[in-house]
Amino acid sequence: MKGPKHLWTGDWRAHRDEQPPQRPPLRELPAPPPEPEPPKSRRGLVLAGIGVAALVLLIVAFAAGALLQDEKPAPKPRAQAPAPKSPIGAIYAKASPAVVSIRTGNATGTGWLYDRDGTLVTNAHVVGRSREVAVRFGAHTRSIFATVLGTDPSTDLAVLKISVSDTPNVDPLALADSSRVKVGDQAVAIGNPFGLDRTATAGIISGVVRHIQAPNGGRIDQVIQTDAPINPGNSGGPLLDVKARVIGVNSQIETAGRTGNGNVGIGFAVPSNTVRQVVPRLKQGQTIDRPYLGVVTAPASAGLPGGAVVRSVRAGGPAARAGVQTGDIIVGVNGRRVSGPSDVSAGIRGQAPGDIVTIQVQRDGQPVTLDVELGKSRRQGP
Repeated sequence: MKGPKHLWTGDWRAHRDEQPPQRPPLRELPAPPPEPEPPKSRRGLVLAGIGVAALVLLIVAFAAGALLQDEKPAPKPRAQAPAPKSPIGAIYAKASPAVVSIRTGNATGTGWLYDRDGTLVTNAHVVGRSREVAVRFGAHTRSIFATVLGTDPSTDLAVLKISVSDTPNVDPLALADSSRVKVGDQAVAIGNPFGLDRTATAGIISGVVRHIQAPNGGRIDQVIQTDAPINPGNSGGPLLDVKARVIGVNSQIETAGRTGNGNVGIGFAVPSNTVRQVVPRLKQGQTIDRPYLGVVTAPASAGLPGGAVVRSVRAGGPAARAGVQTGDIIVGVNGRRVSGPSDVSAGIRGQAPGDIVTIQVQRDGQPVTLDVELGKSRRQGP
């Protein structure tokens, strides 16, 4: 077997089994002359020096070891865990994948995934009369064509459909109970203002039970008001609560006069409970016909005993056929007291076209009761 190789060259085992050479036999020689006393052996000095040097090296090594032992390297810092998302960031992370941009011609808006069947929700005024629109899940994804299943201008809601194969693997947005929303609750809007993809803005619920005008001229009730900045392009996008649930569909904003179109801190969203009622019917292709009375009302003047003053009566409409006149003050609908115009709308809400409702009015200080057969209209409101 070949032996280990050391620092010097050659094999340290070589010749280890050989016998040392034999000395030749000694011959007697004449006695040499006396030699002078030899000097002290240098070998002893060398050995002594080596011993001292070794001792010094040993002391130095011991001291260095002690020093290294005392000065241990500092432990590596632990990897820091990622900072938790802010509450708004968590809402955005959960909801934004389900938000889409919508393009119809030169107009843009927002929508969101309602279910895993590829159903999308947006505003009726976003799609207009289009039967097909382009949608996109994020700025860096391809456009997908969506079919318009139905619109309800009375609530400013529309339902779109994309194929299941085009539907990304993201969670649809859940609906909250909008009747439980309170002023001061946190709200987050996600949309595409001015074409800026999936922009998040945050604020609070600044008002409830508001009323806004629908695209067909009717009135949308139970609307949610927010100061979360909403701008053109946000229309149709979700207004979310702290659990990333939809509490409303962003629809309108107040602006600074006729020339302004930017946010001034007051936006309005169609409530989620209205979405819950309307979207399933539109998804099935149903036309939503709403009852109407055929009158325009206003709050009663000061000094009058409450009610809603009839400002105009639609010619040939249900109220006109029943005998309602301009100047009448509606004080009751089906036995429910009317304190203002919103109570008139509430009185026929839930009724169907063809239903008979009883209207109590004050005419020239005298009570008059009239039975009105409600008409059919796709317009919401009295």
